[in-house]
Amino acid sequence: MSKRLFTEKEIKTLSKNLYVKSVSEKGITYTDEFKRIFITENEQGKFPRQIFGDHG
Repeated sequence: MSKRLFTEKEIKTLSKNLYVKSVSEKGITYTDEFKRIFITENEQGKFPRQIFGDHG
C-alpha cells in the first residue's frame, strides 16, 4: 500500500468518476460494477493500468 495521500483537488476529481464509490485522502473504494468490469477485462488479458485508464 502506498503512503501517498490524495490532495483535495484529486479527491474532488476522483469523486466525479462513475466507478468511484467513495474517496478519502488515504484511499479509493470502487463500485461493484467496476470490480466486475476489472475482473472480466483482466481475465481477457488487459493490464490493470490499461483497465483503469480506459475507465477514467
